Amino acid sequence: MITPQQISNLYRQACEIELQAFKPGNVSIYADGHDMTVADFRLSAEVSAEALSNPEYSLGEKIYYAVHATRVAVGCNTNLGIILLCAPLVQAINNFEEGKTLRHALSRILATTTLDDASWVFQAITLAAPGGLGRSEQQDVNKAPTVNLTEAMRLACGKDRIALQYVTNYKDIFETALLSYTSALDRWGNHGWASLSVYADMLGQIPDSHIERKHGKQYSELVATRMAQLSLDLVSTDDTEQLMSMLYQLDEEFKSLGINPGTTADMTVATVFTAFLMDLVGESFADRAITKLSS
Repeated sequence: MITPQQISNLYRQACEIELQAFKPGNVSIYADGHDMTVADFRLSAEVSAEALSNPEYSLGEKIYYAVHATRVAVGCNTNLGIILLCAPLVQAINNFEEGKTLRHALSRILATTTLDDASWVFQAITLAAPGGLGRSEQQDVNKAPTVNLTEAMRLACGKDRIALQYVTNYKDIFETALLSYTSALDRWGNHGWASLSVYADMLGQIPDSHIERKHGKQYSELVATRMAQLSLDLVSTDDTEQLMSMLYQLDEEFKSLGINPGTTADMTVATVFTAFLMDLVGESFADRAITKLSS
């Protein structure tokens, strides 16, 4: 039987591993940024873990109370995206059936979200006050929802990559990011560098919705070009330490422009957490490939 403590531990480990990755433009053990510190993120992971792993909470309650605990502890939005992505995964692992996959369990969770879930999440988003949120003509988070959570995410998915995961059954994670993570982990045996591979591969191919909410498409090509090159460099080196100078330069460049690939960082945490949950239930990489083909 999977216990809340196991889930809490794996969640906090995933959050810590993402901080160990030198992610240009984002907060890591190598560099703070955007008025946030590593200590802020570590405390956020610690205080949000209890609510996320509480089996008595609904999906929406998990998200709200995790965000509320974070807001009380650090006074800013450090982990809304992480919580939005990880909460359905927790619900999925709590409803996991032998002979199925984690993604199958997740699909059932996302297909059965409720209006009440949406209400809790709207309150959580309002409380977190993410940068560049603005107003929406349909299902504005400052008003009471009239659809379930997944439908609300469907309305937002054109401009938010995290919302998109709710309507694609986490396609970016299961069909792309996990491959980057496991391949890099097999190569280097280091979770931090494997997480950087996820981050770089995604940014090289997919615009970060947090950046585009704040800056439009002004920096989309710059970020994609820089990170695609980083992905190539990661693939072609056996000594990751040789890349440190370049990573410091990229980090300084992005932060000087106010570029924070926050959505991609959130997706990186969720990828590591997904890999941990799969390992917890003994799901192999072959199972992941089968899930991809049949989904």
